[in-house]
Amino acid sequence: MNIKKQRPKFSICIPAYNRARHLTALLDSIFAQSNQSFEIVICEDQSPERTQIAMIVNKYIEKYPGRLLYYENEQNLGYDGNIRNLVSKANGEYCFFMGNDDIMCKGALHNVQTVLETYPNVGLVLKSYAWFDGDPDHVNQTVRYFSDEHFMNAGMEAISVCYRRAGVISGYIVHRDLANQAATDEFDGTLYYQMHLTAYVLARMPAVSTPETLVLCRNGEPPDFGNSGSEKGIFTPGRYTPAARIRMITGVITILQHHHENGDIGNEVVEAVMKDYANYFYPYIKDQLELSIGEFWALYRSFAQLGFARYPMFHLYFLVGYILGERRFDNLTRLIRAQLGRSPHFGLKN
Repeated sequence: MNIKKQRPKFSICIPAYNRARHLTALLDSIFAQSNQSFEIVICEDQSPERTQIAMIVNKYIEKYPGRLLYYENEQNLGYDGNIRNLVSKANGEYCFFMGNDDIMCKGALHNVQTVLETYPNVGLVLKSYAWFDGDPDHVNQTVRYFSDEHFMNAGMEAISVCYRRAGVISGYIVHRDLANQAATDEFDGTLYYQMHLTAYVLARMPAVSTPETLVLCRNGEPPDFGNSGSEKGIFTPGRYTPAARIRMITGVITILQHHHENGDIGNEVVEAVMKDYANYFYPYIKDQLELSIGEFWALYRSFAQLGFARYPMFHLYFLVGYILGERRFDNLTRLIRAQLGRSPHFGLKN
C-alpha cells in the first residue's frame, strides 16, 4: 500500500555561500523548534568553503534522516539565482528563508503556524527580527513593524507595506507555489529577487505581520556578493560601494516598474512604495556616511535622480545621517524603537 508523504508546512531555505563557521548554530536553532512540520533545503553556491559546508551538513543528514535536502550548484548562480533555485527545490507550503549566518528564534515556527491558522490564505508573513553582535544573547536592536498581528489585503495595502520590508532575507516567509510560479532570471544581479516575489505574490494574496521576533540577524558580517557572473564588476565582495547601493535601489525600482507594466500593480502602488523608501531611506546610506563630502553629495544626487528628490524625508536622512554619523544615528534609532515598541510609522496605519 502506498502511503502519501504529508507535505511539510515549511521549507527552511538556506542559500549557502561560505560562512561554514556559523552553519552549526543555525541548524541547531532550526532542529530545536517545537513545531517539526518542516524540511531544510540548502543550496551551496560553489563557494570556497563547499567542502566544510558539506561536512557539516552530512552530519545533520545522518542525525536527522529525511529532514534535510542538500544540493551543490554546478555553477555559481549568485544571490538571486540561488533564491530562485531554493524555491524550485522546496516541498513545503511556505518557504521560510534563513541567512547562512543567522539564528532562528525559539518558538518561531510555532508562532508562524499559529498566525497561519488564524489567517490561512496569506501569501506572505511579515516578520519581526533583531540584530545581534557576536553572541545571540547580545541583541542590539529589534525591528518590529506593528505592535499586534496586522492583516493586509492583497494589492495596494499589502505591497505598499511589505515590499520594502522584504529586504532582509532571514525570516522571509512566502507562499511556495506562487513564488515558484513567479520564477524568472530577469532580476539576477539586483540582490533583491525577494522583492519580485513579494510584488508577484501579494498582487494575488494578502499578507499578515507578526510582532513576535522570529530571527536573529548577525551584525557586522561583510557581504559576499560579487562572485557570480551576474554580480562580478557590479558588487565588490566584502563591502557595499556607493555604486553598489545605487545599483541595488535601481533594481528595486526596476522590479517595481516591471510589475506595473505587467498589470500586477497600479500607479498608486508605485507611488506608495517609492514614498515608503524615501520615508525610511537611512539603511541604504548608513554604510556610506564616512564618504568625503564630495562623494556623499554625488551619491545624494544619484539617488535623487532615481525619483526620490520629491520626498522631504529623503533629504532629511542624508542631512541628519551625515551630521550624526552611523553610530549616533543608530543609537537614536534604537532609542525610538525601544520607546515605541516598534519602528516609527511614517505614512503607515497602526
